[in-house]
Amino acid sequence: MQPWPWWASGILIGLTVPLLYILAGKAFGISTSLQQFGAMCAPHSKCEYLAKHDRRANAWLVVFVGGIALGAWIATRFLSAQPVEFLPPDMTGAPAALQLLLGGFLVGFGARYAGGCTSGHSLTGIANLNWPSLLATVCFFIGGLAVTWGLLR
Repeated sequence: MQPWPWWASGILIGLTVPLLYILAGKAFGISTSLQQFGAMCAPHSKCEYLAKHDRRANAWLVVFVGGIALGAWIATRFLSAQPVEFLPPDMTGAPAALQLLLGGFLVGFGARYAGGCTSGHSLTGIANLNWPSLLATVCFFIGGLAVTWGLLR
């Protein structure tokens, strides 16, 4: 009922990468799911980014992302001493939901523009000795530190 130690969670997340390669022949990353959902919602899009996306070959992403969401819900409802709230107490109503939606869209757009998300670059890319992924990961950390120590102070 207590949070797991960071190192145990990190090891399990790290094992996801080789297991996904071995069991499914797929690379770990979440940001392609944004493209998958866009292609599913607009199957006849004139946008090349969505039209050229192979929805059938990437359908597994829908199940993968759904499993992450379901696992998070189960963990917060049944495996923690007190339920985790989705929104902080000072964020309520439609403005908070709109902020989250806009923030999620911007993060997803930025991840696709960068050629992958933090999980894709930091876990899969570095594991494949991909130097641009190492550079992207360093930039993710610099950006996170800048926001944490600069904008939020």
